[in-house]
Amino acid sequence: MDNLLQNQELQLSGFADYLLKQRLVQDGHARFYVYWVRKFLSQRIKIPMGSMEERITGFTEEMQMCGSYKDWQITQAERSLRLYFANFTKDKDWKRPLLTSVQPAADGTYSRSAIENALRNLIRVKHYSYSTEKTYLDWARRFFDYLKETGALRNPDAYHINVDQIKDFLAYLATRNNVAASTQNQALGALLFLCREILHLDLGSIEHGVRAKRGTKLPVVLTLEEVRQLLVGMQGVPRLMAELIYGGGLRVMECCRLRVKDLDFENNLLFVREGKGDKDRTTLMAESVKENLQKHLITVRQLHVQDLAAGAGEVWLPHALAVKYPKAASEWGWQYVFPSGKLSSDPRSDKIRRHHVSDMYVQKAVGEAVRAAGIVKPASVHSMRHSFATHLLLQGVDIRQIQEYLGHSHVETTMIYTHVVKDMRSPAKSPLDLLMERK
Repeated sequence: MDNLLQNQELQLSGFADYLLKQRLVQDGHARFYVYWVRKFLSQRIKIPMGSMEERITGFTEEMQMCGSYKDWQITQAERSLRLYFANFTKDKDWKRPLLTSVQPAADGTYSRSAIENALRNLIRVKHYSYSTEKTYLDWARRFFDYLKETGALRNPDAYHINVDQIKDFLAYLATRNNVAASTQNQALGALLFLCREILHLDLGSIEHGVRAKRGTKLPVVLTLEEVRQLLVGMQGVPRLMAELIYGGGLRVMECCRLRVKDLDFENNLLFVREGKGDKDRTTLMAESVKENLQKHLITVRQLHVQDLAAGAGEVWLPHALAVKYPKAASEWGWQYVFPSGKLSSDPRSDKIRRHHVSDMYVQKAVGEAVRAAGIVKPASVHSMRHSFATHLLLQGVDIRQIQEYLGHSHVETTMIYTHVVKDMRSPAKSPLDLLMERK
């Protein structure tokens, strides 16, 4: 027994060295990752039998039910275990079975862990984005927490679920939590997917009966001078990203996910791959941004060379491309234009890669620049996209062409900017001014 513990501690020591060597954690944090693995191994006998991933899920759920751990600790614990078993020890049996639907037990209850497992698997089978996966799983967990509070829980992993409970939950969000209509509809979308695709429940007309009505909102648009002031207050990579977003009408994640091969300097074009709705399109690359962008790519390429020398240098590839072109993940053209400052484990495959920067990186920088410029409009990084469309309309660019630049499926979506342009181009004179001029 002592030899077993001694070997375990040696392996954990090697795990700490692995984390630091691969630059997966900060110097002072490796001991916390080792702590969670040691805690898991010491309690392993208490965790229900199954695949290693099922045991990890059981461990984190037990932490949640305990109530003495914070969310970031649970997230850190789960990441520690995945890094240990999937990357360090390379446990071949750590994956869950590919379950994509759930049947009720004999007493009519559903297993929460089985539902979350099936939901995660089906989202990946359908090639939904990782952000959609996180959003849907989060709403499923909030729904289960609501059921627990209302007495639908029969044991720690068994719930009674029906259509009326979904209606009650959405009403609870609207009345008690006072959420926006968009949030309520997002919750509805997630739960509809769960019930239809995973539980195969007959929902009837629930989709139309509880969907919140959204009013027409005009986008926040900056003037040319406000955009100039905002960009003057930024520097470095965040400014370069903001210039690309404004110069081409990109969504923030479209900018973050740009790859080197998507830049066409000769034709001044940006290729947006798998944008909203899984659509590809081209948009404008401003002439004024090309020089700084090319200088930035020199720095990114040096970082890529360093990663290759360290045995890393791979990026995530969409769908089956990683199988079809096994060497493409390390090729320069597939690298992200704006890579993260550190290596990390892929949340789906747990492979060590250099991902793109977080959208919060540029969002925070734009927010600080807005405040520094004294702009009182509630502007965000997405306002740069709105401003791009509006300023093109002011130039007289055809609305159909703007629709293609923005990647809108319907021109009616793009038409919203005509309401803004109408007020900016030739606003009507107030009758009060006419009255005062007669004095």
